[in-house]
Amino acid sequence: MVNLVAAQKPLLNGLMKMAGVRPHTVEIEPGTVMNFWVPCETVEKPKKKGDISSLRKPTKPVVVLVHGFAAEYSVYVPDLLFFGGSTTNNSDRSPTFQAECLEKGLRKLGVEKCTIVGFSYGGMVAFKMAELHQDLVQALVVSGSILAMTDSISEATLQRLGFASSSELLLPTSVKGLKALLSVAAHKKLWFPDRLHKDYLEVMFTNRQERGDLLEALVVSTKDTNIPNFPQRIHLLWGENDQIFNQELAHNMKEQLGDKATFQGIKKAGHLVHLERPCVYNRHLKLFLASLHTDGAPK
Repeated sequence: MVNLVAAQKPLLNGLMKMAGVRPHTVEIEPGTVMNFWVPCETVEKPKKKGDISSLRKPTKPVVVLVHGFAAEYSVYVPDLLFFGGSTTNNSDRSPTFQAECLEKGLRKLGVEKCTIVGFSYGGMVAFKMAELHQDLVQALVVSGSILAMTDSISEATLQRLGFASSSELLLPTSVKGLKALLSVAAHKKLWFPDRLHKDYLEVMFTNRQERGDLLEALVVSTKDTNIPNFPQRIHLLWGENDQIFNQELAHNMKEQLGDKATFQGIKKAGHLVHLERPCVYNRHLKLFLASLHTDGAPK
């Protein structure tokens, strides 16, 4: 029987290319490769059949979408390690290693400065990149994420949501588990037939062991955490009904980040804010991106 989710991949790949990006694999180091969707205008056609395509530096302001959109920007969309076509034989599963691989990949693609848009796990990787590579990351937009997953936040969140572990929440193994994840991730109830849930489980939750290791490596001791001094502007773009990382966490984080951080809530949206209210989300995102080139603050 045809997997309905897998059958959509060629269509989605075609839509991505119509949107102006195409896949490109970058070797970060021996044993580690990362897949990026890169702007078509940066790809030079091979002179001879069989030659490998080369890349030129982007000429527009760069926006990097980390898991989780645009003619006036050069948009790069990476697959983090163990997602999509990105893999490694390195045993490091920390957000720092993800950030270092992403930084190396972007530089190999000719990116010198960028704004990173990070969602959920990608937001934590984005924060780490901004902390470690301030010359590369000029600004951040973060949705449904936090600076670090401390053991206190992890325990409180899982207890509030009724899950025993992050893996139980984020790596479901059954239709029931997937429905439970969607029920806390979205503001409005999402209905799909069980057949589609089963197909989604088969296609979207690969590399379970490695992704479980990523989740374990996320959690750090509360007493060992500190707030980095970010020089970049940081915009927190949040679903007001986010059940996983609620608005209280977002507002606390804004206060911790200081005057360069701004917050914008989006009504009738949960953790999956960019999927539930894409037009509103993109409008606020574009306002912030435009404000980076003026003296005004995002509206």
